[in-house]
Amino acid sequence: MTLANPSDALSRAIVGGGCFWCSESVFRAVRGVHAVVSGYAGGARPNPSYEQVCTGATGHAEVIAIDFDPTQISYERILDIFFATHDPTSLNRQGNDIGTQYRSVIFYENDAQKDIAAAKIAELKANGVNVVTELSPAPTFYRAEEYHQNFYEKNPEQGYCTFAIPPKLAKLKQYFSEETI
Repeated sequence: MTLANPSDALSRAIVGGGCFWCSESVFRAVRGVHAVVSGYAGGARPNPSYEQVCTGATGHAEVIAIDFDPTQISYERILDIFFATHDPTSLNRQGNDIGTQYRSVIFYENDAQKDIAAAKIAELKANGVNVVTELSPAPTFYRAEEYHQNFYEKNPEQGYCTFAIPPKLAKLKQYFSEETI
């Protein structure tokens, strides 16, 4: 595993919940998260470009790799935030973004992450949430082009960002304590 900010103390979570700009913005605001990198995973094409992934033909999803300190935030809390800030009930869709590249997905790094994610999905389903989130072993993660990294911070007035990201950040503040953000 190659971390965005290497340290033996950090763990990694790889999730996809629609446009990576939105997910990245949420997790950049979370205490205990050291790095968030936008990228692609889950498809067959090596080193895909954004244009290729957008076609839906590569099999890759837009994802983020979250490098976090497990002494400050748990993997379970990372998943709580993930599920609270995207729609895990829409198959291959988040809002107006449609296609397998926008699917809800958790790529687990080890058996402990797999068990935690499976338990979280089972809990949501037991509470009547029709979760369609894919749970798969972590494949190769391909870092997205540099202009996608920290996109909202670099482009706060971009139309899609002003429409989609503030509601996600509001959910983060609404559902999670100041100890988390």
